[in-house]
Amino acid sequence: MLAITISEPGGPEVLVWGEVPDPVAGEGEVLVEVVASAVNRADIMQRQGFYDPPPGASRYPGLECSGRITGIGPGVSGWSVGDEVCALLAGGGYAEKVAVPAGQLLPVPAGIDLKQAAALPEVVCTVWSNVFMVAHLRPAETLLVHGGSSGIGTMAIQLAKAVGAKVAVTAGTKEKLDYCAELGADILINYREQDFVAEIQQATGGAGADVILDNMGAKYLDRNVQALAVNGRLAIIGMQGGIKAELNIATLLGKRAAISATSLRARPLGEKAAIVAAVREHVWPLIEGGHIRPVVDRELPMSEAGTAHQVLEDSGHIGKVLLVAP
Repeated sequence: MLAITISEPGGPEVLVWGEVPDPVAGEGEVLVEVVASAVNRADIMQRQGFYDPPPGASRYPGLECSGRITGIGPGVSGWSVGDEVCALLAGGGYAEKVAVPAGQLLPVPAGIDLKQAAALPEVVCTVWSNVFMVAHLRPAETLLVHGGSSGIGTMAIQLAKAVGAKVAVTAGTKEKLDYCAELGADILINYREQDFVAEIQQATGGAGADVILDNMGAKYLDRNVQALAVNGRLAIIGMQGGIKAELNIATLLGKRAAISATSLRARPLGEKAAIVAAVREHVWPLIEGGHIRPVVDRELPMSEAGTAHQVLEDSGHIGKVLLVAP
């Protein structure tokens, strides 16, 4: 089959589309013929040499895909050859075929195009597990989402609004903030021109955000804690702003706040299967009911993965960038 390999750590030019051995569905796995995959920041980190796949996972990038089942491994039930699915992966999505643990499969939601379904698994599982399963966002609470126009951000806005929460977002341009507003965001903060701590305090009457979903890490840590409400919850899912920071523990104690930090890729299969099952139960009906949709900026041929990576690195997108298999 054809797949994207990484010739050596480096820039987008090190992504090579070429022949590799076909995967085989092992115990508890299915083989999926990939129709599309989606680009995530973790793929860029892997390409740069900073985020290796977990042991046993495919070495090719790609943390989600959509496609059709072409083979069933031993010990799998409930799925059949020909089923149209999307899948959460630990790697291997940038390829024509991928072996997937059955617990990480989802049916393509009714009303969603098979290609566009590739934009769902990683963002939905990330948002649902962090904002709802860990941070327990409740109706009428305020969620602050950093990077509101990203794939994660556009999904977080929609899910939070679907459960009756108020949503604040940060983004770097008026175009991106306007799009967030179209999705339902209530509080729009241009991080290039405004202080998000002051803006969230003003918008909430001094209360602060009940939950913050953060992709920046170190750069925003202290300010995020300042922006939290009493009993607030900070969920860190990225480190685009670095990995080391100082924190005033007195502020955290005074607010009785909690900080969680999670990644999805390296979790045990059982944990990922539980998240996928929760997503299928709680989120899939919202998608099929038309309340939530994938936001796709553009589709590119999978052989042009380097171009897609550059789009993400330049922040020249809103929502997800898809890679379409031949």
